[in-house]
Amino acid sequence: MTIRFVSLTPDLWPAFELLFGRQGACYGCWCTYFRLPPKKRRESSGDRNRDLIRARIEAGPPPGVLAFEGDDAVGWMQIGPRADVPEWNNQRRVSAPLEMADARAPDMWAITCFFVRKSDRGRGITHGLVGAGIGMARAAGARVVDACPTDHSNDASGMGLFVGSTRVFERAGFVPVAVRRAGRPLMRLKL
Repeated sequence: MTIRFVSLTPDLWPAFELLFGRQGACYGCWCTYFRLPPKKRRESSGDRNRDLIRARIEAGPPPGVLAFEGDDAVGWMQIGPRADVPEWNNQRRVSAPLEMADARAPDMWAITCFFVRKSDRGRGITHGLVGAGIGMARAAGARVVDACPTDHSNDASGMGLFVGSTRVFERAGFVPVAVRRAGRPLMRLKL
């Protein structure tokens, strides 16, 4: 079956929720990790995180891309303006922008998270998600897309790859622009 990639709009919430499962993928994160400051993350719960991302999806514009096989969502990638994920811009993070003004610029985008259904990993879905995200960014007028993937994940569950693999971004044309921690380059694609 063919994989298709679509922007996550409110009408696709049921598919997104089913993909993430009862606990909300990544231990109840619901892709809110980079949206909340550490104190609020510690005080939050899976239910609150689910409500937060649902409200964000309903507010628009789409905060990412879903991969579908037939009617089933099999993968997800969060992408959008850096300003939409404030913790990703934190100066203490390896993903911090090169210039702080980039954190607020609407044309400076970032790919921050992935989630692919366990049974569908290893099928190249993240490559397709990145390609679809680049198209989404271009259509929205982005001039740059940043990512901060990992070179290696020793996590047997694949959870360590929630930021993506360096190899995937290299194949999509991203180049390293900063290395603040070994194995975690800040990569950039100019559109």
